[in-house]
Amino acid sequence: MTSDSAPDGIPAATIIIFRNATDGGPPEVLMTVRSRELRFAGGMAVFPGGRVDPEDFALGEQVAAATGLAPDEAAHQIAAVRETLEETGLALGLVGDITAQSAEAARAMLAENGALAPVLEAFGWQLDLAQITPFARWYPKNERIPRVYDTRFYLADLGTGAVEVSIDQSENTHLFWTTAQGALDAAERGDIKLIFPTRRNLERLALFASHAEAKAQAEAIPVRTIMPQVEERNGTSWLTILADAGYPITGEPLDTVARG
Repeated sequence: MTSDSAPDGIPAATIIIFRNATDGGPPEVLMTVRSRELRFAGGMAVFPGGRVDPEDFALGEQVAAATGLAPDEAAHQIAAVRETLEETGLALGLVGDITAQSAEAARAMLAENGALAPVLEAFGWQLDLAQITPFARWYPKNERIPRVYDTRFYLADLGTGAVEVSIDQSENTHLFWTTAQGALDAAERGDIKLIFPTRRNLERLALFASHAEAKAQAEAIPVRTIMPQVEERNGTSWLTILADAGYPITGEPLDTVARG
């Protein structure tokens, strides 16, 4: 059910962005609804993210020594930063003279060339990967499915939340802020659709009253690769995950699981 090394998956990174609720209630997270035309998770509500590009790995090699991260991990965190800017317009994991106007211009440049390194050079920004906290890694490996993503999940905190976000007009059709429980409730009403990893992560996120609480748990529980397995329980097939990885619900009847 777990492996420290999960070869052959398509490397991907996704980021769970927190903001403070205006009413003092539970924090909100940013979610996006993917275009129905996409092969993976089309029409599903997910967290911003995408695959790790060769340019991310190249930049990861350069920054690994300075950050103390392994080059592979640095590349995934860089991909999370790049995808956040690309998909939402938010400049997280970056430091420098960052304004709404410069972030918009940087996003436009990123859309043209697809790589983060030229954007950093053009705007005089630097990576600040300390803003990114590793949270989970999911690899739903299946021999019958040739394209499976090996996805690392990260946490980041926007704080006030008084920042505009907008869709990228290509992969996403809608961006929205919601509490984790609010997203689960919306799925129960049929307002949004959730794939298995997103649902399990939202259930875990619903445990926390703040980004600080989520970060503390993420730092206390080592990230291991979660590879869901099918188990038979009283004649019913269940899709299950690790029991000690921080998730309050570790299984779901297979016939209710939404697939990407």
